[in-house]
Amino acid sequence: MRFFADQDVWKVTLDLLRNWNHDVVTAKQIGMDRAPDEDLLIQAESDNRLFITRDKDYGSLIFLGNVSSSGVILLRITPETIDDVHTELARVFEQHKEEELRNFFCTVEPHRHRIRYLPVS
Repeated sequence: MRFFADQDVWKVTLDLLRNWNHDVVTAKQIGMDRAPDEDLLIQAESDNRLFITRDKDYGSLIFLGNVSSSGVILLRITPETIDDVHTELARVFEQHKEEELRNFFCTVEPHRHRIRYLPVS
């Protein structure tokens, strides 16, 4: 899968995604580590990548602000829950193909994930 990672995604998660052979580009790598949230979503969509973040404000942008998206994975993760969230993230990837995830706002928490379909543009 192809991901565009927000600046708040932990290095351990980025390393894990890369170890799972996913293509991951970070906002920092392309000089967007201080870009507004809306611009990050636009960049992910432009690059045809799923957006991965820890910032729950993206839900408001997408569902209330009608900002377009190519799919978002929101990680509800803390140092204490990192292993459980990573295990659940692996389960998400087992259950859903990349094309399917492009239609979702997926929240990944310890031992569960929730999916909301993205609004139709």
